[in-house]
Amino acid sequence: MNFIIADNQELTRYAIERLLDEFDDKKIAYASCKAELVGRMQENERSVIILDYTLFDFFDVDNLLIVTQRIPTTNWILLSDDLTESFLRSVVYQSHNISILFKDASLREVKDAIQMAVRGQRYISQRITEILLSQQSRETAISSTLTPTEVEVIRSIAQGKTTKEIAAERYSSIHTINTHRKNIFRKLGVNTAHEAIKRAIRSGLIDESEYFI
Repeated sequence: MNFIIADNQELTRYAIERLLDEFDDKKIAYASCKAELVGRMQENERSVIILDYTLFDFFDVDNLLIVTQRIPTTNWILLSDDLTESFLRSVVYQSHNISILFKDASLREVKDAIQMAVRGQRYISQRITEILLSQQSRETAISSTLTPTEVEVIRSIAQGKTTKEIAAERYSSIHTINTHRKNIFRKLGVNTAHEAIKRAIRSGLIDESEYFI
């Protein structure tokens, strides 16, 4: 089994090495930056990569997902601190080969994550699952506060229609549509149409295929 430890904390690297002692026939490589990590992946295309995302030079979550998809035979374990809800959601819903847990996870959880990654399965810790479910509940509660008219207006905005076009379609005045927009922004707790659309997508009010912007 090939393992790549991509963590710049010496103590963490040492701890991971000890957890890997139970694998007799193994090779361990190390990476200290994204470019070095990609090189190690190309050398060992069937590897389990244990990465602290917060300590590496990835631009954003999309950049990470592109790298993980470059060699689909790799399996990843993100072992990090301070991962945001938005980041967690993107990784969980857009990948199938990335396990996630926080660095304060129990030793049992880390061992389980490694064992599952070796078998080509994904592990999501209980704490991360609870964070995502909590966020989903909040989004559902937010969406339920919009009136049917406001839902129709936000869908029209997502389709790229202007305030004037929406007003014409609904036989309403521009002032009325602007009032709907302000109410939508207030209820969703956002300041721009882009943010409102993102919240509406996460709440299930808008199918992503309707998203124009």
